[in-house]
Amino acid sequence: MPTADLRPATLADAPAITALLNEIDRIEIGRPETDQHTVEADLKHQQTDLTQDSWLALDDGRPVAYGLLWDESGGERIDIDHYVLPDHQRTGLRMLAAMEARALAKARANGAERAVVHLHLNTRPTTDTALLTERGWSVVRTHHVLRRALDPATDLPPEAPAGVRVRACATEADRVRVHELYQRTFAQHFDFQPRPYGLWLDDIDAAGLDWSLVWIAGTDDLGDAGFLLARDDREAMGWIRSIGVLREARGRGVGGFLLRHAFAAFAARGRDTVGLGVDTANATGAPRLYGRNGMTVHFAVDTWEAVIA
Repeated sequence: MPTADLRPATLADAPAITALLNEIDRIEIGRPETDQHTVEADLKHQQTDLTQDSWLALDDGRPVAYGLLWDESGGERIDIDHYVLPDHQRTGLRMLAAMEARALAKARANGAERAVVHLHLNTRPTTDTALLTERGWSVVRTHHVLRRALDPATDLPPEAPAGVRVRACATEADRVRVHELYQRTFAQHFDFQPRPYGLWLDDIDAAGLDWSLVWIAGTDDLGDAGFLLARDDREAMGWIRSIGVLREARGRGVGGFLLRHAFAAFAARGRDTVGLGVDTANATGAPRLYGRNGMTVHFAVDTWEAVIA
């Protein structure tokens, strides 16, 4: 297997990294679905030190592997992205070893004795997963990326359930409220990490977000009880980044109403497809909700975990 030189990534590498990730997309899911602005947002995140938390492998000037590490927990939990072309597994392994070492250093700097590292990979990845298992990695969760075709003739604004209303996220106070609802509704979800408002804005790339595609749902008795945050900056499809409903408001049709509200908004914009990601073991019934509203599996992603001490 060929090897390549490793160096930190820079913002100027975003076009080349995007091309690499789209090459991997074509292999894994059959078409490119990575947008350059998404890569740039990751590289510009305020908590990422590119000199220590990013890796780019070049073979005769061509990117063949890319990695990024980030720490949302402030403790032992560390996340990494790791991408490698099929014929550069040795380089990918060198990169992985460097990322594991950096993850442990980050966790110890946080006061933890070990690093619990998570990596998300397509269930049919370009990475040789045997190399992961040999290093003690294992799959701990699976997510599905779902999608649904849209039709402006039929995906019309839905009628709200009795006692439910929706409003746009139009003010700074509304944004703060969406953050509060996000923290509350996702608190019990797998791998959730609490985030203060400023870092959450960075996480969702708020500077590039069209806030007219963010809505807050309320009920007569509970007030604000749910939200939906969507994006229309992905070339492949409209994207619902997150949707949440407070536990005490579930079962009233709030989630389905928000979902269909987003479908109608994307259809009115001329989008022909909308997608989202969901934990297959989600305990709130979200996979069933999405299925009832016509969403089907596009591809699956495994969460791999390694404990490094």
